[in-house]
Amino acid sequence: MTTIQIRENASSFTASDVMDQQYLDLSHFAEVCGQSPEWVLQLIEHGILPERSEPQVSMFMDEDISRAQRAYRLQRDFDASFSAVAMMIDLIDEVQQLRHQVKQSHFK
Repeated sequence: MTTIQIRENASSFTASDVMDQQYLDLSHFAEVCGQSPEWVLQLIEHGILPERSEPQVSMFMDEDISRAQRAYRLQRDFDASFSAVAMMIDLIDEVQQLRHQVKQSHFK
């Protein structure tokens, strides 16, 4: 098992700095997230971020930032593995989807 060190956000970029840009490459995305490119690749490997055909030349979208930041917080707060974080995020997404469906059904 590979151990990846997690760094607190010490980036010179912030999420608001990149909102004008539509896409980020791997190194800039990792810097915005305050993490290493290897950490980002682990997110892809575990299905937390969408899989790219060639991760080293991937372009990340703005919404990937919030998903990566959520993964970091779950990993930090619960001392969770990447697999556990992937499962937690899937469950959070499912709950949000179900809430949206319930809300939509009440407006019909």
